[in-house]
Amino acid sequence: MKTIDDAQVYLPELWATHARFSPDKEAVVCGDVRRSWRDFNNNLNRIANAVRAHGLGRGDKIAVLMGNAVETLEVMYGIVKAGACVVPLSGLLTAKQIEGLINDSDSKLVIASDGVRERLETIRGNLSNIPENGFISAGFDGAGWLSFEQFVENADTGTPSVTYAMSDEFNIIYSSGTTGLPKGIVQTHRARQHWSYSNAIEMRFHANTRALTTTALYSNGTWLMILPALFVGATVHIMPEFGAKAVLKTIQDEEITHTFMVPTQFIQTLADPAMNTADLSSLESVLCAGSPLRADTKTDVIRRITPNLYELYGYSEGFGSMNRPHQQSAKPTSVGTPVMGFDVKIIDDDGNELGVDEVGEIAGTGAGMMKEYHNRPDATDAIVWKDHEGRCFLRSGDIGKLDADGFLYILDRKKDMIISGGLNIFPADIETIIGENDGVLDVTVIGIPHEKWGETPVALVIPRSGATEQAVLDWSNERLAKHQRIAAVRFCDEFPRNALGKVLKRELRDSWHAENKP
Repeated sequence: MKTIDDAQVYLPELWATHARFSPDKEAVVCGDVRRSWRDFNNNLNRIANAVRAHGLGRGDKIAVLMGNAVETLEVMYGIVKAGACVVPLSGLLTAKQIEGLINDSDSKLVIASDGVRERLETIRGNLSNIPENGFISAGFDGAGWLSFEQFVENADTGTPSVTYAMSDEFNIIYSSGTTGLPKGIVQTHRARQHWSYSNAIEMRFHANTRALTTTALYSNGTWLMILPALFVGATVHIMPEFGAKAVLKTIQDEEITHTFMVPTQFIQTLADPAMNTADLSSLESVLCAGSPLRADTKTDVIRRITPNLYELYGYSEGFGSMNRPHQQSAKPTSVGTPVMGFDVKIIDDDGNELGVDEVGEIAGTGAGMMKEYHNRPDATDAIVWKDHEGRCFLRSGDIGKLDADGFLYILDRKKDMIISGGLNIFPADIETIIGENDGVLDVTVIGIPHEKWGETPVALVIPRSGATEQAVLDWSNERLAKHQRIAAVRFCDEFPRNALGKVLKRELRDSWHAENKP
């Protein structure tokens, strides 16, 4: 008797389906490059076949250091189509950092653009797993490099003969650590498929979606636009680099329906004079993630850009919650309820589950959870918490609470919380108030040592024209609770940020301590 297979469609196979049935439709656009689904899929196949001809495949790691371009997307997902695991890395890293991450990931091949060539050449001898013929140059020629054209020269565009499994490793994303070696977050085909369909459904991606990416392609958050769009056979527009005027022009000219920006990008876009005349009526879904939107910025986004605002809180290890447009008015300070397929708990330091409105650490579970931290079993063990039913949750390191309706509220990063005179102070609360000052473009609050109180908050501010530090300090302390009052305001030109615009407060604290040594 014949039996029916337990069929499963994987993302690379789904992409091929779009190419088959919508071959002439645009899949990816960046600048003057406009790639059809037919050509996009053919290039994925060509790269996948080249990877396999190079002797690499299932379970092998391949590092990619390339800028925002159509070719970068093809390289990353061509690697996945080969059954291998892509390791996208930032081209902003130092040579030493690149060396650490390539070695930590056990990458056997590196594909890089000209911008990182010099740094890679200085560490070439220290990359223990990369063979002599394992350095692929994208867009340049050089001694010791195999050009990308040579790499794919004899590879055909036919579908590679690859069998996938949901537990196979899709990618390794490195967390944005500011000291030491960041942890490699291993995500499987199962996790990435959940990421694709859950976000597509939540944010209403469809075949006619035109999704705009404004952040770096190596960043996990950028894939919030890419994977759902590719999942439904839509079109991805890639910005070579962010610029407020360019964002507004692209939305208008390309009739963008979906986009994702981080808070600092929203702030810059709202402040640009082009905002006053831009036609943004095509927008159906605008996502904010990376860090919370200040209340004043959120009001301006909804009023001036679109009411179709989604706010996502999540961490790359595997959890997400979302405040959707229809929830914004009722729960404006919440980050919403879990994205479909996830659940959330609040726990104390001893691992006890807390109740309604009780403050503790956020822990999440769901189909999008990572497999592990790569080669870091102790770190993997430390992040796991199990509830009374034995379900595995991942600790976030963030402080929050759940209200009676199950809506999640983020109070702050556990490590950023300030303890002053025995009282817990959440910088986000202070930032919300200071952000309402007309002289403040952006603000972040850190804790510094204090002889009497242990710690005290100070505000670092990117000012608007005409503001003074003393005026912002006085205005703020008139409105803050006594235990929240800031000891000082310091103006800055910019803040150090990670790929998704999140302020790196550890660097700011380190700089403050270095500048204020007794």
